[in-house]
Amino acid sequence: MSRPNTPGQALQALKLPEIWPDRSQSWASRRQELVALLSQHVYGRMPLEHGPLEVKILAEDARAFAGKAVQQTVELAVELPGGRFAFPIQSIVPYSGRPAAGFPFFVHIAFRPDVPDKYLPAEEIVDSGYALLNFCYQDIAPDHDDLFVSGLPALYPAWLEQPDRWGKIAMWAWAASRVLDFAGLEAARGAQFDVNRAAVVGHSRLGKTALWAGANDPRFSLVISNDSGCAGAALERYKTGEDVAAITNRFGYWFGPDYVRYANQPEAMPFDQHFLLAACAPRAVYVASAAEDAWADPDAEFLSAWAAGSVYPALGYAGLVTENRWPDADCSLHQGRVAYHRRPGCHYLSRTDWQRFMTYANQLAGRS
Repeated sequence: MSRPNTPGQALQALKLPEIWPDRSQSWASRRQELVALLSQHVYGRMPLEHGPLEVKILAEDARAFAGKAVQQTVELAVELPGGRFAFPIQSIVPYSGRPAAGFPFFVHIAFRPDVPDKYLPAEEIVDSGYALLNFCYQDIAPDHDDLFVSGLPALYPAWLEQPDRWGKIAMWAWAASRVLDFAGLEAARGAQFDVNRAAVVGHSRLGKTALWAGANDPRFSLVISNDSGCAGAALERYKTGEDVAAITNRFGYWFGPDYVRYANQPEAMPFDQHFLLAACAPRAVYVASAAEDAWADPDAEFLSAWAAGSVYPALGYAGLVTENRWPDADCSLHQGRVAYHRRPGCHYLSRTDWQRFMTYANQLAGRS
């Protein structure tokens, strides 16, 4: 695909489905329609039935990171239709600089339970005045095609009979909301977490998950996807690299049953991924790309962020604030409620990415 001279020309040629065609309809109503549409056609519908959250502290390091923070391993458990489901999280809370409302915090959907991790500079996050809630996606539902017989889906057996049954991205996103439930309980007991400044973060397939968690759960005030590509932030109608055919062939279990219908025909979709980003509005959404990540396609991610930003002015906020030109290989666009950065390098969640997320979150708090 030859690239048009400007992003504006690219979007004009794509003729994307309109996010909010009838402005007489309330945004709250339209946002619910976007989530329902994406549930039906992409991720599957997320069940809402679960019991109250139970919390158990399994381990504690009161002098973590040279005495800067308390780190706990916490078990979260809920009763589901098929029985009790429990999974561990890591909670890291700084000692110093605690605001009256509690610390702003990141819910990090992680590839591994380790803290720190190659994708998670935990000490730097603590030093920057943020708390951290980290969980491993494999503890929710294993990342392979097991016919949904183990982990979380096994405890919603009737749900899997539904024609719009959920895929594993939705299952991992469900867990992010349970982690947010935990933060709310802790805040009620002593305000160590500021529930008005809760961000959800994920990379690659977990960047897709973070976006779906944010679309479904309006308690996340900031939704961050890093290198999320196909079925994440990137427009399918424009995309090179991984497409619907490739992702459903290899990872069909991530999605609901309907998504495979759009393999090799993205123009038939009554949506595109700018709907997913817009479903977070009027809250802030952050799309991060890597210049060399051709499989995810940074240009398609950028176009999606721009297209999603079109709904924000009607809600009283700036969307993506940018000139009508393709981004530089190293840039940060932090002026609106839709944020974007592109950094040099390849598919990775780096210290640079985290630094820019925190810079934007601080700016966002200053503008609130």
